Amino acid sequence: MKEKEIKEAVKGRYGQIAKQDQQSCCPSCSGGASSILQSRGIGYKRDDLEQVPEEAIMGLGCGNPTATADLKVGEVVLDLGSGAGVDVFLAANKVGPTGKAIGVDMTKEMIDKAKRIATNHGYQNVEFRLGEMESLPVEDEYVDAIISNCVVNLSPDKSKVFQEAYRALKPGGRLTVSDIVSEGALPDEIKTDSNAWACCIGGALEQQEYLEKIKEAGFKDIEVVSSREFYIENKANQTNEKLLSITVKAYK
Repeated sequence: MKEKEIKEAVKGRYGQIAKQDQQSCCPSCSGGASSILQSRGIGYKRDDLEQVPEEAIMGLGCGNPTATADLKVGEVVLDLGSGAGVDVFLAANKVGPTGKAIGVDMTKEMIDKAKRIATNHGYQNVEFRLGEMESLPVEDEYVDAIISNCVVNLSPDKSKVFQEAYRALKPGGRLTVSDIVSEGALPDEIKTDSNAWACCIGGALEQQEYLEKIKEAGFKDIEVVSSREFYIENKANQTNEKLLSITVKAYK
């Protein structure tokens, strides 16, 4: 698939999710569970979820990067692909009024939704910017930490995403990313399926390749801090494909 096709498919899917308040990126992902139950299932603690606006909790992630990002009071944190803002609001609570949490998302509907939630709940230390991960609307060496939750796999140019993350981080800054990767090469029928891309599957790289791209961007001390396996059905040949939900931490 061409880069433009992928981005249009992703924008369309997540714009629809924002407008319709859907609770997962794909109808088959939720299994009928509420967004809060889905979030609990991928690593969010009940106490954390109770401290953020419920309408920001959409069950779209595959991990909880804020739990291992070691965020400190007064820091500036950037969320790549922030959606309705759940991780931004969690980060804002951790960095406090002297810090700032910034969300970047390429889907206008998601940015508009996140801004409404922030205004309605009186958040003063959050900001949402419309933009793409491959060209972040953030100045050089501006943020202390970057988080991302099941979004980098949606990019057709993951190398550029990690290069941009490296550029935006202050020296000594850290990257904490939850994402979906594969254990082996995915078949072409999945990699060329626009729905599979929008469902965070079609763009999944093999784990080692994913980690190598982080390294090539300049990051050091790269570590997979958690890993959980799951399977998806490949209807074309009636097999199950093994995928991994991982959280990776790295430093500039």
